[in-house]
Amino acid sequence: MAAFADYILYFDESGSAELDHIDPDYPVFVLTCVMVEKTTYMQQVVPMVQKLKFDFVGHDQLILHEIDIRKQNDSFLFLRRDPNVRRSFLDRVGQLVETANVEVIAAVIHKVKLKQRYAVPMNPYDLAVQFCLEMAAGRLTELGQTGHEVVAVFERRGKREDDQLELSFRRIVAGNTALRSYEQFSRRVAALASFTWIPQFVSKKANSSGLQLADLMARPIGLGILRPDQPNRAYETTKTKIGKGQLKFFP
Repeated sequence: MAAFADYILYFDESGSAELDHIDPDYPVFVLTCVMVEKTTYMQQVVPMVQKLKFDFVGHDQLILHEIDIRKQNDSFLFLRRDPNVRRSFLDRVGQLVETANVEVIAAVIHKVKLKQRYAVPMNPYDLAVQFCLEMAAGRLTELGQTGHEVVAVFERRGKREDDQLELSFRRIVAGNTALRSYEQFSRRVAALASFTWIPQFVSKKANSSGLQLADLMARPIGLGILRPDQPNRAYETTKTKIGKGQLKFFP
């Protein structure tokens, strides 16, 4: 068995991968990968996330979910009661993203352009996973992780969806993908074979700090790409975590 990598990957998405009914206000699918060194994750990231929760709700069972924070739903109803608390909480979330010692890899699929370019377009989720894994493989190679076992953590979406994603995942890491033109120009495809890839699917109720960070970053990236001239403090913070060659906008 290959030795475990020093890094772990957490994936979450923003937007729907559906191609039949595209939201004109948000016509993209975004997949964000948070890559973090495991010791850093244990000693810095998780304690920061836990402290944020204890400070604002008194327990650590709160799950940071971007859409619920934005709409102040469910567990985030407390944000409606006091504007000072709301501002303080949002500031702390921003500080969490800014301070967390992680790297971000992301793929943004413009679904309208994808349908215009291809008569039979690929599934946006599969495309995004391919791009993110290729970029991750390139970065992990730079970090000296070649030959190691890399765990990629995804949030469960349902048995059928998870089974389909796992099948697609295993095809991608085996180099068996339909988007051959991209492969021909990508140095990262060959790097995929240099690792042993292990997908893990976990419930949102698992309260994973890594998955929550990925969730917090996904929509700001999508909005930052769609509307670059619109003020977007969350994206300005998030993009400092994105290294050169670690963001793919397609097509």
